[in-house]
Amino acid sequence: MIKNDVRRDVSAGARSVTSGFKVDISRGERIGRVSSEWFSRPDDERYLSLNALHDAVRTRAERATARTVETKALRVEARTNDVSRLALGIPGRDEPVAPTHWSFGQLCGLVGAPAGYLRQLPAPLAGINLQHGLASHRAELVKTLESDDGRIELRAVTGPDYGRIWDHELVEAVMRIAGDGVGDTRWKVPGTLDWSTMTHNPFVEVSKDTTTLYASDRDVFLFLVDDTHPIEAGKLPNGDPDLYFRGFYCWNSEVGSKTLGMASFFLRAVCMNRNIWGAEGFEEVSIRHSKFAAHRFAHQAAPALERFADSSAGAFVSGIRAARERIVARTDEDRETFLRKRGFSKGETATIIATVLGEEGRPPESIYDFVQGITAVARDRPHQDARLELEARAAKLMASAQ
Repeated sequence: MIKNDVRRDVSAGARSVTSGFKVDISRGERIGRVSSEWFSRPDDERYLSLNALHDAVRTRAERATARTVETKALRVEARTNDVSRLALGIPGRDEPVAPTHWSFGQLCGLVGAPAGYLRQLPAPLAGINLQHGLASHRAELVKTLESDDGRIELRAVTGPDYGRIWDHELVEAVMRIAGDGVGDTRWKVPGTLDWSTMTHNPFVEVSKDTTTLYASDRDVFLFLVDDTHPIEAGKLPNGDPDLYFRGFYCWNSEVGSKTLGMASFFLRAVCMNRNIWGAEGFEEVSIRHSKFAAHRFAHQAAPALERFADSSAGAFVSGIRAARERIVARTDEDRETFLRKRGFSKGETATIIATVLGEEGRPPESIYDFVQGITAVARDRPHQDARLELEARAAKLMASAQ
């Protein structure tokens, strides 16, 4: 088990709760990344605690062998006509090893062969094409990752400078701040939003349906929040507190299917299908698995995660307060001028103003009002590029208030 320290409450305006709390998700951004993971994961990729997740990914790492070999020394064997039964002879191994679907695609990519086409060929023909590609491959070395976890298979084939960050290393970094991830520290699998009362309930049993701890044969993904200590950042139009809590998600692939990355943010709720609602202050960092990736993880990403876990929300709260207090428009002409000077079209300007009027019951006056109007309009954009472009402009406007 990973040793962890229980993190103290250092968030400005945070208060501990013992039941659900009201939220207003009409503000801020909706983030669907976690929901996409939730929809796509079968039961055997869902874990109920960080300890269980860590045991699974650590065990497979302990049973894996990584080696760098000469490309020309690899031998492709086809013992049947079934391309799925191809095997790769690797120096240092007594028996050929069968590639996974993923590593077969990597192998094809390394030699410039179309994986989809080769999968349709009889195995002997596919093997001949692959062998020719390996023999003429200009890069003389490749790095293999072989697994002996119940069955022997080739999990990854990468370039020699691939900087592997093991999945269990990321999980261990998270466990140092989150313990088991189910409530033994501040950081835990999130609760759920009750749509009928617009109340976020932090106290929901972790099950296969609610967990946000995932691992497959090619990646890990984790989403945790501190939803028992909501932060008040001003008031809603009706006088109720505008409550947020902190959250982060992170991901990695030790076989090269994606980068290592982390995203941190403040949010107002998480619904049952794991959409993130009312997000503010989104920040993301990613690390490619290049030659010095392990060094960057140890010296940049892991410490950044700990800093976020320990940091005060004071800067976030003061930024919200400053944006609410900075009045930039008092008349309709002021509002139109403010937005048009910042590059919004006449149609966008009218939509943003009307959105704030409809949601707040008054036209926008402060920078915060305009930011909320822009992000609300962004949520309705069907195309991701247009949505992200609007959200980036909202973030830039919000930063100008500080």
